[in-house]
Amino acid sequence: MPESQLNRLSFNEAVVFVKQRRKAAFAAMPVFGDDDGDENMQAEGARVFLLLPDEDEGWTLRFIAGPFFSAAYAANDIIPNDEIPDRVRELLFVPTRCEEDWLTDQLQVLLGKLTQAAGIGEQMPDYESQAAKGAGPEAVFPISFIGRDKPH
Repeated sequence: MPESQLNRLSFNEAVVFVKQRRKAAFAAMPVFGDDDGDENMQAEGARVFLLLPDEDEGWTLRFIAGPFFSAAYAANDIIPNDEIPDRVRELLFVPTRCEEDWLTDQLQVLLGKLTQAAGIGEQMPDYESQAAKGAGPEAVFPISFIGRDKPH
């Protein structure tokens, strides 16, 4: 098994970890812009799937998505167990810890804290000291940030 996969857990292993250890686990996917021809394209945002301990159910899955360097998320939802897509159940999760106030941070800061708590933080730049872009209530994010099927 490659070294980068040593601390990764399947979805079911991550659920057991969260329930038993009362800690968190996460998986993150970068979101790229629509310009498919640019080979130097950088991620514009991310989708984060965060398994958290829960007193009632034992665990919950929080889905957070949005652009980097913005004070607003495109999605910040709890996905019920019976609505978790198969593609999420196929992801590999990293054990970490998460504090409630982290969920109000900019997305790249949240990712930095999750990776640091997981012991892989040296792979992330220091985003906390960088300026934020604001988003008003009229802000609309492209459906690609959320990653859900478009309405028919």
